[in-house]
Amino acid sequence: MRAIRLHTFGPAENLRFEEVPDPRPGEGQVRIDVEVAGVHLIETRLRRGEAIGPHRPPTLPTTPGGEVAGVVAAVGPGVAARWLGRRVVAQLGDGGGYAEQAVADLAAVHPIPDGLGAAEAVAAITTGTTAQGVLGVARLDARDVVLVMSAAGGLGGLFVRAARAAGALVVGVAGGPAKVAKVRALGADVAMDYRDADWPERVRAALAGREPTAVLDGVGGALGRQALELLGPGGRFLLHGWAAGEPTEITTRDLIERQLTATWAIGPNMVPAGGWPELTARALRAAADGTMVSAVTAFPLAEAAAAHAALESRATDGKVVLTVRA
Repeated sequence: MRAIRLHTFGPAENLRFEEVPDPRPGEGQVRIDVEVAGVHLIETRLRRGEAIGPHRPPTLPTTPGGEVAGVVAAVGPGVAARWLGRRVVAQLGDGGGYAEQAVADLAAVHPIPDGLGAAEAVAAITTGTTAQGVLGVARLDARDVVLVMSAAGGLGGLFVRAARAAGALVVGVAGGPAKVAKVRALGADVAMDYRDADWPERVRAALAGREPTAVLDGVGGALGRQALELLGPGGRFLLHGWAAGEPTEITTRDLIERQLTATWAIGPNMVPAGGWPELTARALRAAADGTMVSAVTAFPLAEAAAAHAALESRATDGKVVLTVRA
């Protein structure tokens, strides 16, 4: 089969399209003929040999990719034959997704609902699952004024729609006129460009005396700090990433003096009683019924380097995927 291989840490051009042996499913595993593979911003950092949070650079050579969708073509020992031929989406523990075939543990495999495309299913089990978890922590309602950072992105867009559906007033912040226009089209009541140095003052003016009660921050750095300072007394600040390279700086004095709560909303904090499978099932249902569908940008498998470059330059919004089979 053909796959993307990384032999040396470095720029996107180090991703090579090569012939490799077909994988074989082991005990409790299935082999999937991949239709679509997901691409994540974290993978661009790992490709450079950088650690990010709990994620450490892989042992080289490697085939990147943490999620795939396609058709089960083979099953390993202990897996029922009824899985053969089923359309599934799966999360891969050790990479291997940027390929024509991938092996996944059956416990991480989910049937794709009827009518849902492979690309949308991949977006659902990553972006959609994360969105479901963060929103479960946020508990937004009609009393809220919600400030969404990076509101034109995959997660941000879902947050804007969900906050609007909850009846909240929504402020969406993004970079550049085109992205601000997208945020407005998503339904945000206020859309601001963080490239304008005075964007916090413009938010205050637009809210006419009201203050954000909740901030959903996946940007971090100086922009995240500006968002924190817009939060009203008693507000809640939910962190779910730091695309700027550093998490938002928050001190105990911020929490005490302004009666704020701050939560890292990723990981155990966002997992319901039913665990990760419940979150994933919610995300797949929401994608299938159209209530939470992520935007998708697709590249051919052979152009994985271009997909990485687009992610790193913020040239694309929504979930980036690699198309393997039509």
